[in-house]
Amino acid sequence: MANIIKQPCDEGVIRSTPCNNACAKNVRPWVLAATILGSSMAMIDGTVVNVALPTLQKTLSATVIDVQWIVESYALFLAALILVGGSLGDRFGRRRIFTYGVALFALASIWCGLSPNVNQLIIARAVQGIGGALLVPGSLAIISASFSGEQRGRAIGTWSGFTAITSALGPVLGGWLVENASWRWIFFLNVPLAVIVLGILFWRVPESRDRENSGKLDWWGALLATLGLGAIVYGLIESSNLGLTHPLVISNLVLSALILSAFIFVEANTRKPMMPLTLFRSRTFSGANLLTLLLYSALGGMFFFFPFNLIQVQGYSATAAGAAFLPFILIMFVLSRWSGGLVSRYGAKLPLTLGPVIAAIGFGLFAVPSIGGSYWTTFFPAIVVLGVGMATTVAPLTTTVMGAVKVSQAGIASGINNAVSRTAGLLAIALFSIVALNTFNRSLDQRIANLEIPLQVLKLLNKERTKLAGAEVPAGVSTEVSEILKSAIAHSFLDSFRLIIFIAVGLALLSAIVAFLTIKKRPIT
Repeated sequence: MANIIKQPCDEGVIRSTPCNNACAKNVRPWVLAATILGSSMAMIDGTVVNVALPTLQKTLSATVIDVQWIVESYALFLAALILVGGSLGDRFGRRRIFTYGVALFALASIWCGLSPNVNQLIIARAVQGIGGALLVPGSLAIISASFSGEQRGRAIGTWSGFTAITSALGPVLGGWLVENASWRWIFFLNVPLAVIVLGILFWRVPESRDRENSGKLDWWGALLATLGLGAIVYGLIESSNLGLTHPLVISNLVLSALILSAFIFVEANTRKPMMPLTLFRSRTFSGANLLTLLLYSALGGMFFFFPFNLIQVQGYSATAAGAAFLPFILIMFVLSRWSGGLVSRYGAKLPLTLGPVIAAIGFGLFAVPSIGGSYWTTFFPAIVVLGVGMATTVAPLTTTVMGAVKVSQAGIASGINNAVSRTAGLLAIALFSIVALNTFNRSLDQRIANLEIPLQVLKLLNKERTKLAGAEVPAGVSTEVSEILKSAIAHSFLDSFRLIIFIAVGLALLSAIVAFLTIKKRPIT
């Protein structure tokens, strides 16, 4: 029997195994399998929940603000704690923390599926976000510790592509479950995936950690990040009801600025910060994260409102709405491995400049369709172009971020970039919702201004405005007036959706400019 010894297989990966030259090669496929499936849990959850939002709004009698919190409670804790997740993995073992994240995410998913009301669902989603904060950064950190050089870029490309393809059936299956069974089953989808991932982790994936990482964890930083982001999100969401000038809104925004300033101060003066500010001395690292903030703000904001357009305005079923995303996901799968190799051949500047420009064109195409028409001539071209743009961008962006730091800092670098992308979506949904609600109300007022509608009907309609496209026409009106009001509501939402699209186009183009000005030309190895 071969001697069992502890031996580094590749760049910090330590495992107990019969020592032979095939060690790393035998481990790497399992590393990819575990990280792909584990990451897919978080990605499937995001796309499936978005498709289910119109149904959740109707079933739970929720306003758009309630629906926002279903998404934002998850995104808040994921964005705020993902840096801690990266630090925990570097210090205590990336596989160990990744395992904890997968288990907690699965348990929280069960809680989500069993939630009896919208408030408990929001709380369960917050716990799910904590689990996500542990598993998301761990996936790329484990890959970075297991692969090096050009192999790392291609491995990340493979991770990006297969994560996309494993997510492909999520929206379709989730939409079918929402339509034919119950929205609760969309959360139970995570359970079998978690069981498979945990089995692979315990059986084949080696442990890795940063051996120089010692000392106390930055819990003050984590607390301040959570409170700061929470305050700004709460203020922005409540402004939809109270207005931006309301004292509660203003006080929360001011409080957020103070807390986040304190967070920066703590990070600059803590011996072991969860977000080392020294990493941002790298122009490439800073530019890549700013690009991420801008581009993912556009993507997160648009994808939040798109299912409402499909289901409540265009009349798609939940299954059809889920299937509408398939071309995007398939393109990500087909092109991601190819785009992952672009960095080693041409450098990061070209794909990170060209990709967002293509994505901007894709965003713009979403503003073209009105109401009705075939999917293939309305939204399909937009989804295809956006998919090409994002596929060209995502793998090179991830490779650039990871390649800008030492391998020992892979966990924290992954955590920072993921935190930026999640924060982008978190803030975009809150900000875009203000734009959407204000535009919707203004457009609806203009469309019904010359209609002879009884005052009582208008009062009832005003109570429905916070549901946007889900607003229901009050009972007791004539069939003719009812149809006019339904059309006015649908077209008013379309006006707000188009304005959101134009903002997304601007953000994508700005991210391309950032890449052109900050990303180095030379390939990253």
